[in-house]
Amino acid sequence: MDWNAVLDPGVLGPVWLSFRVALVSVPAFALAGVLLGYLLARRRNRFTAALDFLVSLPLFFPPIATGFLLLLALGRRSLLGRLLQSGLGLDLIFSFWGVALASFVAGLPLAVKPVQTAVRAETLQLVDAAYVLGKSPLATFFAVVLPNIRGSVCTAVFLAFGRSLGEVGVTLMLGGNIVGKTNTVSLEIYNAVFTGDFDRALALTALLGCLSLAMLWLVRRSDPGQGLARR
Repeated sequence: MDWNAVLDPGVLGPVWLSFRVALVSVPAFALAGVLLGYLLARRRNRFTAALDFLVSLPLFFPPIATGFLLLLALGRRSLLGRLLQSGLGLDLIFSFWGVALASFVAGLPLAVKPVQTAVRAETLQLVDAAYVLGKSPLATFFAVVLPNIRGSVCTAVFLAFGRSLGEVGVTLMLGGNIVGKTNTVSLEIYNAVFTGDFDRALALTALLGCLSLAMLWLVRRSDPGQGLARR
């Protein structure tokens, strides 16, 4: 394996793009994981049932099909796409923001589900007790909920980010795999294999493998159960 392939200018572009996407997606995972996870665990009605279904859908629906539906919903000919273009000047399709959205959609279920489970398992009784003591919902959220689920939030963010690193199907549809513009590291592996440049593909695969192992280590470190097991 030739590690010099990673330093090729044609590879540094996808690495830099993936890093920029991470700067957007990681905070989004943390925010969406906490808010949606708490909402879905705390409220049970038809709205939250539908929302839970939509959040969970990328876990089961083929990524390429998910990307196609988002392309139809957000494309330049769609109503929402035209509104975004005319109102905000934002064109999601075949752009950096389309790649960032693909990353977010791919990792969203793993950002929400651990938090949702943690809230149901550990926190709801403490929340009810805080309400009985006269605490406001906002004060209860910051003083009770967040401290009790912080380990699960970290785990959720690492899992979601790890999943988003390997995203191809949704990114291919929304980003278009435009070389030098929307080709992430995962798509560059696909491109390298397609063109027969196996050294580049192997080096990038090893790079993602190292990042995945780092994510796994961080997940184990952030899991409260692991810490209790070591004591």
